[in-house]
Amino acid sequence: MNVKQKTIKGEISVQGVGLHTGANVTLTFCPAPENHGFKFQRTDLPDQPIIDADCDNVTDTARGTTISQNGASVSTVEHVMASLVGMDLDNVLIKLDGPETPIMDGSAILFLEALESVGFVLQSVDREYFQIPHNITYTEPDRKVEIVAMPLDDYRFTCMIDYNSPVLGSQHAGISSIAEFKKEIASCRTFCFLHELEYQLQNNLIKGGDLNNAIVIVDKEVTREELDHLAKIFKRSAIDVAPQGILNNMELRYQNEPARHKLLDMIGDLALVGVHLKGHIMAARPGHAANVAFAKKIKAAIKKEKNKKIQHVYDPAVKPLYDVMQIMDILPHRQPFLFIDKILELSKTHVVGVKNVTMNEEFFKGHFPGAPVMPGVIQIEAMAQTGGILVLSTVPDPRNYLTYFLKIDNVRFRAQVLPGDTIVFRCDLMEPIRRGIAQMKGVGMVGEKVVVEAEMMAQITKVKESDRVS
Repeated sequence: MNVKQKTIKGEISVQGVGLHTGANVTLTFCPAPENHGFKFQRTDLPDQPIIDADCDNVTDTARGTTISQNGASVSTVEHVMASLVGMDLDNVLIKLDGPETPIMDGSAILFLEALESVGFVLQSVDREYFQIPHNITYTEPDRKVEIVAMPLDDYRFTCMIDYNSPVLGSQHAGISSIAEFKKEIASCRTFCFLHELEYQLQNNLIKGGDLNNAIVIVDKEVTREELDHLAKIFKRSAIDVAPQGILNNMELRYQNEPARHKLLDMIGDLALVGVHLKGHIMAARPGHAANVAFAKKIKAAIKKEKNKKIQHVYDPAVKPLYDVMQIMDILPHRQPFLFIDKILELSKTHVVGVKNVTMNEEFFKGHFPGAPVMPGVIQIEAMAQTGGILVLSTVPDPRNYLTYFLKIDNVRFRAQVLPGDTIVFRCDLMEPIRRGIAQMKGVGMVGEKVVVEAEMMAQITKVKESDRVS
């Protein structure tokens, strides 16, 4: 059953400070039309620029995920993005009047509850899913990062973290379905080690940091003087180290809350792929940089799969609709200038033909004979002959007509064609044939790889008596 796209019923705002900038920010979730996706809008800047929530727009992953476009940036988008995916939404405009999303309590739960409070509405267009077709892997050996996406008819996550810390240790977290996000993951807060906190404080990197929005793991011996200094910075009467090895600023919501938060970050970063995913994501020691690199790898796989759908992969060994003898009953071309061996498909709007490239071709005698490559002009001619079958199929007596080129546009040669290759050409009418003029889009493929493409215009002309082949 097809799933319809969703947006929210109305606007809802939350307010807070940015973790790194310390800026007070109002963030407003707004309904958006079908196929809009997730976009951020900086309402505090001239012209209120919009930034697509896309992994290709990521410009920084140092202490969160930053996206930039149209001269504007938004930092720390991962918790907001995770809440949108966790609420199973498709189209939302996120307006904010500052450079960074508010950190709130360090998790995604307050964003999710705001979205939940306003409700959602089904839209008229079907949702697009990308189902992981095969294992997609990403590794960073230096950091011991390993991520793999495996085929599954759901969205499942398994995450392991290991910081070589005797306090934190190795932790695992997982959800069997994205439907578990709210209950198991959304409320898990960000964390840092005490030595990182001290460095960030010394370098003014967490202007909006507060002990209310982060778990601080004490990974070193700490004196009473240091604890009192932290208490003064964060305006607390006292700070101590809790038995779990964290500062006693807060209680853990789960024993493995850090691992669950890393899973939350990953869901948010992978939302930048731009479509709903189906697959099992398993990650060891992930981080924002690795998450975004992996998102880009998935996005490349999506593009490849779309190209496969657009450029259907044909089996040249199937029984042809026309063999070469039947082709010669339609086309006037003869060896050595007949470049089509089979026609696999023919309809009113498209045709599929096959050219088997052998070392015996006449053109290999003079075209780079020491390193034979099929000439591009011959590829275009073969494509045109394939299109000629389509055009001539529109007249009752094709032997009494010829097709002549009028124009060739947007020619692209994507890869070399070598002896032993089999090119499958597909030509589609770009518009109905009018006054004998046909415009076609042609693509040539060797296996799953596009080798040549072009747009062609041809004219059907009735054969004069003097032009007839005897």
